Amino acid sequence: MATPVEETMATPIEDKMATPVEEEMATPIQDKMATPDEDKMETPDEEKTLALTQYEDKTATPYENNEVAIPEAQPNKRRKKKSIVWEHFTIETVSAGCRRACCNQCKQSFAYSTGAKVAGTSHLKRHIAKGTCPALLRNQNNSQSSPYTPSPRGGSSSNPPKRRYRTPSTPQIMFDPDRCRHEIARMIIMHDYPLHMVEHPGFVAFVQNLQPRFNMVSFNTVQGDCVATYLMEKQSLTKFIEGIPGRVCLTLDVWTSSQSVGYVFITGHFIDADWKLHRRLLNVVMEPYPDSDTVLSHAVAVCLHDWSLESKLFSITYDRPLSEAALANLRPLIPIKNPHILNGQLLVGNCIARTLSSIATEVLAAGEDTVKKIRDSVKYVKTSESHEEKFLELKNQLQVPSERTLSLDDQTQWNTTYEMLVAASELKEVFSCLDTSDSDYKHAPSLEDWKQVDTLCTYLKLIFDAANILTTTSNPTAVTFFHEVWRIQTELVRTITSEDPFISSLTKVMQDRIEKYWKNCSLALATAVVMDPRFKMKLVEFSFNKIYGEEAPTFIKIVDDGIHELFHEYLTLPLPLTPTYADDGTGGANVKTEDSQGGTLLTDNGLTDFDMYIMETTSQQMKSELDQYLDESLLPRVHEFDVLGWWKLNKMKYPTLSKMARDILSIPVSTVPSESVFDTIAKEMDQYRSSLRPETVEALICAKDWMQHGSAEAPNNALVRMEY
Repeated sequence: MATPVEETMATPIEDKMATPVEEEMATPIQDKMATPDEDKMETPDEEKTLALTQYEDKTATPYENNEVAIPEAQPNKRRKKKSIVWEHFTIETVSAGCRRACCNQCKQSFAYSTGAKVAGTSHLKRHIAKGTCPALLRNQNNSQSSPYTPSPRGGSSSNPPKRRYRTPSTPQIMFDPDRCRHEIARMIIMHDYPLHMVEHPGFVAFVQNLQPRFNMVSFNTVQGDCVATYLMEKQSLTKFIEGIPGRVCLTLDVWTSSQSVGYVFITGHFIDADWKLHRRLLNVVMEPYPDSDTVLSHAVAVCLHDWSLESKLFSITYDRPLSEAALANLRPLIPIKNPHILNGQLLVGNCIARTLSSIATEVLAAGEDTVKKIRDSVKYVKTSESHEEKFLELKNQLQVPSERTLSLDDQTQWNTTYEMLVAASELKEVFSCLDTSDSDYKHAPSLEDWKQVDTLCTYLKLIFDAANILTTTSNPTAVTFFHEVWRIQTELVRTITSEDPFISSLTKVMQDRIEKYWKNCSLALATAVVMDPRFKMKLVEFSFNKIYGEEAPTFIKIVDDGIHELFHEYLTLPLPLTPTYADDGTGGANVKTEDSQGGTLLTDNGLTDFDMYIMETTSQQMKSELDQYLDESLLPRVHEFDVLGWWKLNKMKYPTLSKMARDILSIPVSTVPSESVFDTIAKEMDQYRSSLRPETVEALICAKDWMQHGSAEAPNNALVRMEY
């Protein structure tokens, strides 16, 4: 290896053979800032003085990579030039002692060396990098006019190599404009940036300073790139959904917009072959008349056709009360022979998050005046540093043990109002005495107000604890909310006879709401409970007896009959399993038999009647599979029980029942994502996205959801061409 002294003693010949590090670390900024001396001489230390350069011209290098330095008379022994410029230039000898660098593209020649004086390579780099080469510029323009088709990783022999840069952490970086476009599209999707940002002067200036060679794309181009990214992600998700062994449950969430059109967000819930529950946003369908009776059925039909799910739909959960006409439009979309199984509750009614939010809103409305007084008191403390200092000083003097911190609520999120009331209630002693140390505080709540705050907090806590499960549990199940709704209802029944008129009226409003939800959804929730080996029918019987009293046997029978009727439908599936219920990977079902003894004996040819015979003669025996499961003793109620994991381990013992359990346990209870559980107002599409094409809106929102969950399969790098 050359030492620093050897580097400074480089000969003119070695000076022309700049090291790879020197050549490849050159950037457009360095080219732009090159001094005249740098243009003439490029050495490892480009700040060497002219005197030192002249000394180097007279000095030979003793060693280079353990070899004796070769004089100019032996050019074939020289160190190989590795600078990127030599991929575009060829050195030609013009006369004795005079050589010039000739551009391979436009055939222009440039000074390189005259005698002992070497011109360096900076001016050659500028010719290539700054676009002054007319032939290279024409090639770039031709390539930019073609549709967006990212090059395969690693390049190809037909494409010229990209310019390389070096940094300490990345030895070699290839500038790829197509890759840059792809990453801009992903950035816009992931962070909800407006598509027009690519035309914002500030962003354009930033990108041009970051990489002058990148030609910023237009709005239409980046729109096409985003849709291409969406189609690539969709292709991967489609393959994943095609391979799931069970059915799909859908949730429908309707957003409004300032343009009076609606957007139906359709999310699919399903369990894969490894018994893992998945949730994916499938479609965002723009509906011009969101209040019509056909809006949801039309959106669902679009989704089923788009993803080929016509035979795989198991249940639908929606976010608002529907008319009988709307329900009649939805029922035919579920491919179950008897759509009235469980009183038709596979069309699961109200979303539990929306139901809990509506109950909380009515509770807060009942104490509206008191809530406003508390909000004003908290605002007085939190909007002034001096007021907050006096409040904290008084708290320390009174030795109030509460560790809660006051905070103003966001009235679009009811949980923040609940938390504000709880904190204020724990600090009510400080508020009650605050006027003695702060004469400006005039509106302290009365003792009656604080009593009402305590009542509000007590009943809001019932709702908050249930709703919080939706935000703290990755996959909240119907089993959990059967118990939660039953618990809330039991508590309300106990207190509705209170002599306090405020408590009595408050619990009456809450009970009306929760009973409506229970009436619409309890049977579907109970079905999921039966599929939990810790509870089965026992918890259903216990809960219904508590709620319905003498009428309990009627409702228990509905659940029991519904479970058996649904099980019988799974029994009638053809024995050669359909793609929906293909083998989970345990072996046996997908073994090829063409080359086995008997030829085509094991295929379907001529054995359709045999399949019917098997079903007729064994259906009674298989039907007992459900009864056997129900008759077995309950499992212990452990804290972290994995019900899906239990069915995975017992799918061979209960081959038909496990398929039914897979579908039932994927029924969702909420139509909204966790960040929207506490919303008090309906979601509204922002004005910017409402101005975009419906296809673009769907592409941006769905692709973001899929990116957050990660690719279902190994990513496919080939993007689909999209032109706008």
